[in-house]
Amino acid sequence: MTRDTKIYGLIGYPLVHSFSIDYFNNKFESEGIDAVYMNFEIDDVRQLMSLIAQYPQLQGLNVTAPYKEQVIPLLDELDDVAQAIQAVNVIKFMPGPDRKRPRLCGYNSDAPAFGRTIEPLLAPGIDRALVLGTGGAAKAVKYALEQLGVAVQFVSRHKRADTLIYPELTRSTVAEHKLIVQATPLGKYPEVNQCPDFPFRFLSDKHLVYDLIYNPDETLFMRQAHERGATVKNGLEMLLLQAFASFEIWNS
Repeated sequence: MTRDTKIYGLIGYPLVHSFSIDYFNNKFESEGIDAVYMNFEIDDVRQLMSLIAQYPQLQGLNVTAPYKEQVIPLLDELDDVAQAIQAVNVIKFMPGPDRKRPRLCGYNSDAPAFGRTIEPLLAPGIDRALVLGTGGAAKAVKYALEQLGVAVQFVSRHKRADTLIYPELTRSTVAEHKLIVQATPLGKYPEVNQCPDFPFRFLSDKHLVYDLIYNPDETLFMRQAHERGATVKNGLEMLLLQAFASFEIWNS
């Protein structure tokens, strides 16, 4: 690294499952870009400010769980999609009014990436979805699906006015929702034996099940859904598309 080397990175906690560091560093090397991508595992989102002071060459960050929503109060502005979703997974560093701190602009590339991967799979009759989870990723999925005309029902372990809990998922409810999106961190590496408490017995070969997790390739959730005849897909394509979008945002 030199003083001219641009720094990009990922903030989140934990980051043992991170794909981005290898992807971006390979891209920078193959394209001859004087840049490096680093993992910044922080246990409090407020550490972002000290991180910026420590690395003045920072040009942009990706944001992963659990900070996609928590980071918003620390940002100076949001683009229209991030504002609508109220979740951010890309931060672009812009020149600030003085040299002390850059202006931080938040974007959401999860929603368009998910939309591009799911749209070709939406067979006739898939117009309602159960989205498991209520965090930043789940909100991005909801936004993307509603843009495609698919109604969304959140499912969580915690009861809220607009959210079902798992014991409330009846056979008819699952039958009415032909798309199931797993948007919680349950089952990602290294906790590969974890899984949402979903009633898999109600699934059929008419269901499409999408797990946003990409490591492992096949989660326990996907495996159990596949055993009931459902079509399954993991989150690797979405991950790649949002990474492409991140780079475009940083360099636009």
